[in-house]
Amino acid sequence: MAPPLSAAQDCPFCAISAAFPPSPTHAPSSSTSPPSPPSPSSPSSPYLDPPLAYTILSTPYLLAFLDHAPIARGHLLVTTRRHREKLSDVPMSEASALGSWLPLLSRVVAQSVDPGGEVADWNVVQNNGPRAAQVVPHVHFHIIPRTGAVPSLEAKSWTVFGRGVRMDLDEEDALGLVGEMRRRVGEEIGWVKEVEGEDAVRLLIGEGSGVERREKL
Repeated sequence: MAPPLSAAQDCPFCAISAAFPPSPTHAPSSSTSPPSPPSPSSPSSPYLDPPLAYTILSTPYLLAFLDHAPIARGHLLVTTRRHREKLSDVPMSEASALGSWLPLLSRVVAQSVDPGGEVADWNVVQNNGPRAAQVVPHVHFHIIPRTGAVPSLEAKSWTVFGRGVRMDLDEEDALGLVGEMRRRVGEEIGWVKEVEGEDAVRLLIGEGSGVERREKL
C-alpha cells in the first residue's frame, strides 16, 4: 500500500508543515551567514490555531522544531514534511534527507544547549505506533540532549529510549535558543559547502537536479 501523501486534518505536525513552507534561504553564501528564520505562510491560515512551533529548519522534505513539552532543554523534533505515519512509510528521498540532517542537527542541539561543550551525550529516538509510545501518528525523531552526572549502572535505564519527565516549554528561553540553533544550522551548512561543495548543499536543502533524480527512483 502506498504511503499517504496528503496532510491529515487532525495532525499537529501537518499543521506546522502547512504553516511553515520550505525556506529557500537555508544555503548561506558563507559559513558566517545564518539562515533566515522560517516564517508562517499567512497570519490568516487555518493551520495557525495550534501554537506556532519554534521552528529552526524547513526544507521540501522535513522540518525541525522544539518539542512543546520537552524532556530536556533543547529537545528537538525532526519530522517529514508530508504525512507519513511510521518509518516504514517514508520513501527513499525523504529517508535520505532525514539521514543527512540527523547528524548535523545532533551537533546543533549539543552545541546550542551548552556552547561550552558540556553536552556530549544525547538520545535520538523514533517510535512507531502507540504500543511503541508514538503519541503523534506522523513519523518524527526526538533529539534529546543529556546533561548532568552519568547515572550509576543500576539506574542507567532512565535514559533509555528518551525516558524522562516532560515539562512545559519556557517560551522566553525558547526564543533565544531557536535563534542560536538557526545560527548554528547556518554554520553547519557553510561547513558542508566548504568541505563537499555547492552540490552537496543543494542536496541537503532539497534543491537541484540531484533531488529531482532521487524523486524519480
